[in-house]
Amino acid sequence: MAREYTVAVVGATGAVGTKMIEMLEQSTLPIKAVKLLASKRSAGKKAFFKEQELTIEELVPESFEGVDLALFSAGGSISKVFAPEAVKRGAVVVDNTSYFRMHEGIPLVVPEVNKEALKSHKGIIANPNCSTIQMMVALEPIRQKAGLDRVIVSTYQAVSGAGARAIAELTNQVKAFSEGTPLNELTAEILPCGGDKKHYPLAFNALAQIDVFSDEGYTYEEWKMVNETKKIMEDSSIKVSATCVRVPVLSGHSESVYIETKTPLTVEEVRDVLKDAPGVVLEDDPSQQIYPQAINSIGKKETFVGRIRKDLDVENGLHLWVVSDNLLKGAAWNSVQIAETLHEMDLVRVPE
Repeated sequence: MAREYTVAVVGATGAVGTKMIEMLEQSTLPIKAVKLLASKRSAGKKAFFKEQELTIEELVPESFEGVDLALFSAGGSISKVFAPEAVKRGAVVVDNTSYFRMHEGIPLVVPEVNKEALKSHKGIIANPNCSTIQMMVALEPIRQKAGLDRVIVSTYQAVSGAGARAIAELTNQVKAFSEGTPLNELTAEILPCGGDKKHYPLAFNALAQIDVFSDEGYTYEEWKMVNETKKIMEDSSIKVSATCVRVPVLSGHSESVYIETKTPLTVEEVRDVLKDAPGVVLEDDPSQQIYPQAINSIGKKETFVGRIRKDLDVENGLHLWVVSDNLLKGAAWNSVQIAETLHEMDLVRVPE
């Protein structure tokens, strides 16, 4: 008889946690039972899994007794404390926060790109940053064909990446403007980053800051894209630079990606590589104004690629436009996909 799993979702009431539940409902993973875990204030609330009503439980170390797989999306401080507790009790953790991503010995995985890295897990697998994930899905097939020397990416990131309160802030600003409040009088308490000193309206605006500023004038979000790309592709020689921008889009991250390959590719060669690539949908017909749009990515698991064109001055240079649902492929679906891959590779076990 095939093994069935008890799966815990940590952060079950959050934007990503609720999507994890949805993705588990659609998953091929053989599931025996689901436990929904959250903070004390959410304990006792009800949620559904495949029409079965479940009670959300308070997260405590003992929550992981009997759990085989634990999907975390409740913030890095929660993962830091509770992921080791889950592993101690025999659960394999897939963590959607940034806490473990750059830890040595912890695999950082996009299944279409580097599923073999799962073989080295010691109980915890990290889910990459949402913007990194979709870029890796689009670039790995090209890298396999022609190598990759340089990546310069500018992101146009949806407000859902900042959580439910940020979505509410944006919608309230739009409502206030529609009722006559001048743009320069719109109030903000969350964006661009709740932990920073100043806050600015996102409505009818673009904010060139995601997370707080770090070394060399880059934000932590930008450093994540730089460092995670090198780790996932296992190539520290790739030159990567990122500019991350929050835009007034509800869901669906968009990226303008410029790459320089080691050997030249024509646009047709890139299209041929991508049209059959796992997890990629090619939408690239300029003559018919067909290209990826954030609004069309919502609710879909794939990464959409278009606007493929040669750089006019650099022989090995290419431009792409990459779009994906940041709550699905960028978070919940990639986590569940990792869990499915662990099952397929018979790796749902904590090594001795």
